[in-house]
Amino acid sequence: MSMREILLAICVPLTWSLGFTFSKLGLTEFPPLMLMGMRFCLTALILVFFVARPTGHYWDVFWIAVVSATLQYGLTFYGLSMIDASMAIIIVQLEVPFGVLAAIVLLRERPGLARVVGIALAFTGVVFIAGEPNVGPGQWLGIALTGSGALVWSFGQIMVKRLGGAVGGFSLIAWVGVFSGPQMLIASLFIETGHLEAIRSATWIGWGTVLYLAVIMTALGYGIWYSVLSRNPVSSVMPVLLLLPVFVIIESIVLLGERPEFIVLLGGGIVLEGVAVIILADIKFKNRRASRPARA
Repeated sequence: MSMREILLAICVPLTWSLGFTFSKLGLTEFPPLMLMGMRFCLTALILVFFVARPTGHYWDVFWIAVVSATLQYGLTFYGLSMIDASMAIIIVQLEVPFGVLAAIVLLRERPGLARVVGIALAFTGVVFIAGEPNVGPGQWLGIALTGSGALVWSFGQIMVKRLGGAVGGFSLIAWVGVFSGPQMLIASLFIETGHLEAIRSATWIGWGTVLYLAVIMTALGYGIWYSVLSRNPVSSVMPVLLLLPVFVIIESIVLLGERPEFIVLLGGGIVLEGVAVIILADIKFKNRRASRPARA
């Protein structure tokens, strides 16, 4: 990778981490589902007129939106509203081991020893965090909701994989927004309260969060990600995402005034180690398969 590509790749976890951190501020002004609904509606409006339609796959994309956006973000951001951003982003890293487990169950993939070790390390780290003495019942619920969001995300990725690339990346982002934005807003009307008051009293921080999540984190962030990923080996790009929780923890300390306990940081380090083992094992497997000579 050239220096330009490296800098672009690093922009992705930086962009996503700021969105996660700003969301913590936005959740003080908007209910979680309302915030996410506005985010995805705006993203859809920005992208949908410039991308191809998922012809023949509308129903598939609809259910992907239900699972990987409406349910996943609803659970994750309700969890985020109950715990520190620095703790939540560590729990979110369970998406990787959950993804491996989902592939084992639904796609009959064989994990291999390295992935099994990585999964065990990741869950051990979460146990450390949940056992932190200052974690109260409300935070346990937040951890459980955030972890459930990671689990649901993994099933959503299996659904995306089964599309087999039939829908392009930007088209998928746009049309998931088309379906999930209204889903979240409708669910918000039934589950949440105070919508009009939230709109009336929202400050530039709340509206700025909506704009950042829709334009920068989702449209621009994923645009850079797919662009860099298409031009470089997966083995060079994927490990960059391990910077995401590092950035969020730093930003939560600087911007939100959070002070993570040592055991939370220790557990986070163990989770990251487990995620790194899984990613590197996956990269090694793909490189080994790519290097095999083709059969005559």
